Amino acid sequence: MANTGIDEKLNFLKSYSGRPLSIMEICGSHTAAISKSGLRQLISPKIELISGPGCPVCVTPTSYIDRLIELVEKKNTVVCVFGDMLRVPGSSESLSEAKGRGAKVEMLFSPLDMIRLAKKEPEKTFVFAAVGFETTTPAYALLLSEAEEEKLENIKILTSLKTMPQAVSLLCEENEKIDGFLAPGHVCAVRGYSEYAELAGKYQRGFAVSGFEPEELVEALYELVNRLGKSEKTEGFAINCYEKAVSYEGNKRAEALINKYFESADAAWRGIGVIKNSGLVLKKEYEKFDMGSRELYEDNVRFKACRCGEVICGKIRPDECPLFEKACTPLAPKGACMVSAEGACRAYYDNT
Repeated sequence: MANTGIDEKLNFLKSYSGRPLSIMEICGSHTAAISKSGLRQLISPKIELISGPGCPVCVTPTSYIDRLIELVEKKNTVVCVFGDMLRVPGSSESLSEAKGRGAKVEMLFSPLDMIRLAKKEPEKTFVFAAVGFETTTPAYALLLSEAEEEKLENIKILTSLKTMPQAVSLLCEENEKIDGFLAPGHVCAVRGYSEYAELAGKYQRGFAVSGFEPEELVEALYELVNRLGKSEKTEGFAINCYEKAVSYEGNKRAEALINKYFESADAAWRGIGVIKNSGLVLKKEYEKFDMGSRELYEDNVRFKACRCGEVICGKIRPDECPLFEKACTPLAPKGACMVSAEGACRAYYDNT
């Protein structure tokens, strides 16, 4: 926060004394960056920053984890995941617990790493846990493209892919206290921010697309608070404070790759329920790669006292959950929000 412009904007946020504002950061990476930078503690108490459903691990339903555990029980089947998926609770156990008893689970850093494994052991079926939002979906499309080119028939995916605008629309309808949103920079880099401009007009909310550095977050927050605080009634607007990575239309090449393999479908969000047309599943012509993604709707919560759903909808703070810091910690997470560094509860635990 070295330059004068940013210092002035931070001072504005510190001294803000207008009407109380609630601003939700949608993206899990924003949640982590805000907590790590201490930004929440630096700004006026009249500006409430609340975390949204933008951590892909946090919104992955228990039925998805249960299905992955079913798959590792199959002969010659290996489930491949990103590291932060290992400890997400299913209805009876996590993948980490399953791995501890000998289940075939591999942690990978990229979906494309599975190509090497599939070539090395053609007798085994390798299933990637395809979790994420529009940001990571192109990587799964590249995996399928590579598998087609290499004629690898032992590569599959199980999808729990989400699209953000439908969830934001639900939040606008159900949570009137949200005045504005920090729109997700990574998602907007792929899909653009035209969808958020439409939501701004429809629901009369403010949206500012932000990067992830402290200076970028201050810039976007300043634009939101400066505009929202000028009147008692919010007028919808959408501004792009992340021009180096985001355009109004988005990355057409990445979107074309997504649209080649995937189509919209209803999707279950952990702690929220099924949101219409908020998911991506493989198109019918590519179902040979699928391991049952269309069947995943139920969300059988293992720990009934867990209130992750209310946390990611901005209805309560993490420390208002009865399990927080008591039964639920990073070493023994009872809810998905405590697992990933991008989860609201984990970020709150690590930085308060």
